[in-house]
Amino acid sequence: MRAGVAALQPITAAELGVRDPRYAPVRLEVERRADGSVLLVNPTPVVTAFRTAVAALDHWAAAAPTNPWLAERSGEGWRTVSFGEGRETVRALAGGLGDVDGALLVLARNGIDHALMAFAAMSQGVPVAAVSPQYGLPGANLSRLAHACEVLRPGAVYVEDAALFGEALATDFLAGLPVIAAANPRVGDIDFASLLKAKPLAPRARPGDIAKLLLTSGSTGRPKAVVCLHRGVAINAAQVAACYDDPEPPVVVNQAPWSHSLGANAILQMVLHRGGTLYIDAGQPAPGRAGETVRNLREVAPTYHNMVPAGWDLLVGELEHDQDLARRFFSRVRVLQYGGAALGQSTCDRIQAVALATVGEKISFASGYGATETGPTATNVHWPNLTMGLMGLPIPGTTVKLTPSQGRLEFRVKGPQVAPGYYNAPDATAAAFDEEGFYILGDAARPADRERLERGLVFDGRLSENFKLASGTFVNVGALRVAAISAIGGAAADAVVCGEGQGALGLLIFLNPGHRHPDPRAAVRAGLERLNGAAAGGGGKVARALILDGHPDLHSGEITDKGYINQTLARRRRAGDIARLFAAPPDEEVIILGETI
Repeated sequence: MRAGVAALQPITAAELGVRDPRYAPVRLEVERRADGSVLLVNPTPVVTAFRTAVAALDHWAAAAPTNPWLAERSGEGWRTVSFGEGRETVRALAGGLGDVDGALLVLARNGIDHALMAFAAMSQGVPVAAVSPQYGLPGANLSRLAHACEVLRPGAVYVEDAALFGEALATDFLAGLPVIAAANPRVGDIDFASLLKAKPLAPRARPGDIAKLLLTSGSTGRPKAVVCLHRGVAINAAQVAACYDDPEPPVVVNQAPWSHSLGANAILQMVLHRGGTLYIDAGQPAPGRAGETVRNLREVAPTYHNMVPAGWDLLVGELEHDQDLARRFFSRVRVLQYGGAALGQSTCDRIQAVALATVGEKISFASGYGATETGPTATNVHWPNLTMGLMGLPIPGTTVKLTPSQGRLEFRVKGPQVAPGYYNAPDATAAAFDEEGFYILGDAARPADRERLERGLVFDGRLSENFKLASGTFVNVGALRVAAISAIGGAAADAVVCGEGQGALGLLIFLNPGHRHPDPRAAVRAGLERLNGAAAGGGGKVARALILDGHPDLHSGEITDKGYINQTLARRRRAGDIARLFAAPPDEEVIILGETI
């Protein structure tokens, strides 16, 4: 049974008291099936002249050649590249690159030269395979890079600094491959600057060519390489643009790594598609590493700002204590957004309080949902909003299927942005899609309001992360983690949910060093007591908590480049802490909250 719902507007900006985010009308069609499945369709047409990942660069080079495209720190100032300069440099690099038999493996942090090299390769139909720089930095576990090369089968390598990545370049699995080095080339390497002297080549990539090979996060096994076609990358940027009624090019300051689809597609490609400017941020969403982000935001006022929750948790403290920063940041920003994991409501509320005090209005806070395989954007919040935890609704041209599974609704998606599968992995590709061609993400979702689906979907946990207590009670790890962090109210940066096979729940807590609470232990206890007071039953109450020293380990993969904790890996790595948490009797550092283990 299909019920048409069109041109919805859940709430206006004026009614919510937020600055106009310039969204297009929300459209949704709903089909309810006899088996309990629900299909949500966004019928908004998606029209774009850009059929490849590089076509937008040619367009803006002709339409606005002097407008800045990319900027990065250079000493106390900024190095910038306009659209016109970018196109000419990309074409020169393409001429110097020549034929590459396989993908271009990229070992580099986000940067202008990285972008120019990537667009040059893509323009010639050479797939770009950017992997996390952590894979090849000094002291890294090179087995991860070895596995990546086994999956990606590169034909050449681009590095930002051959000396920095020298240990990785000396390995057997990279031996014999041409190496392009932007800095400190070794004997036999190709100097990046020398490529610029070549005869320029115009783009020749076709919509069906592979633009990028992006590794999955590996949270459900060893990473696979997702095939991102030119047409899929281009259409996903157009789909996101269709959520807006905003002709003004965006100005963005962003740090999301281009080895993941959030940074590589949702940010880099989206900004290019709309003719905007991307200020490349070298800060990181981690304690002690966010100073560069704050420095940049003191100088550049974004119109759109997207960060992982860990980044917002750090930035809010700076905004609360630096009026000049707050005035600059809120001066023209229209949409705030988080991705990669859920953001606590308390963090949003603190940000809005600063915005209201600074500029007299709140700023709409969006979120999105998807995976590397879905473009990445499958759904997002594209209406004025101040409620955290929403996945949004399907973006234009996308269909979401919610199908009953394990007592919940499993989220599946179909659309032109969805990847055709995994590189040289036919079995994994076949297993990733259901009989109707919907991509299976392995996550659950639920309506925010079952009677009004236009109010959006709420993330209901990752099926593979969840577990059962000894009583048989099912634990929704994702929802509990977000609820706990929100209840604690900023003193905690993140948490690992524990208790599989135990009599009750426990949490391993990472403190937020940017929070200025005089007694963090008391704040954790008070927050969890509030959480337990609101819980419907004993199975949902936290019995014990243990505050850990330090932070999640980025190098081990415990915390991903996107800034969220891999719960399953964290529980495996911290078995000793979990044993302390549930020991009988517990040591004095364990916070006891009244439940019996």
